[in-house]
Amino acid sequence: MSKHRPNRLAETLKEEISQLIRVELKDPRIGFVTLTSVDVADDLSHAKVYVSVLGTEDEGHASLDALNRAAGYVRSEIGKRVRLRHVPTIVFKYDPSIQHGAHIAKLLKDVGVSGESGKEESHE
Repeated sequence: MSKHRPNRLAETLKEEISQLIRVELKDPRIGFVTLTSVDVADDLSHAKVYVSVLGTEDEGHASLDALNRAAGYVRSEIGKRVRLRHVPTIVFKYDPSIQHGAHIAKLLKDVGVSGESGKEESHE
């Protein structure tokens, strides 16, 4: 099967699910969630939605748990909004890439700050 259809469906799902999370899901456990990517199986039966959560690790787990509990609702809303014969089963997965990127940026900033102070001392 061509990879074009799963990719198109993944982009559509990403847009629709992010809209649903922003506007319709009112669970207080869902914090600041960012959808990073969506992987749709070649047979279009399953979709893994990767999310990154801003906050502590406990807040991330609570948000992920709340999203997975709302997966049935999200799937039914996708069925109403997108014309599909079969709506894929949706599973939310944690994506640590944004948190990892922030950690790397902090490390680089720390190295840059200590490197600059070392340069200033040598000039004096």
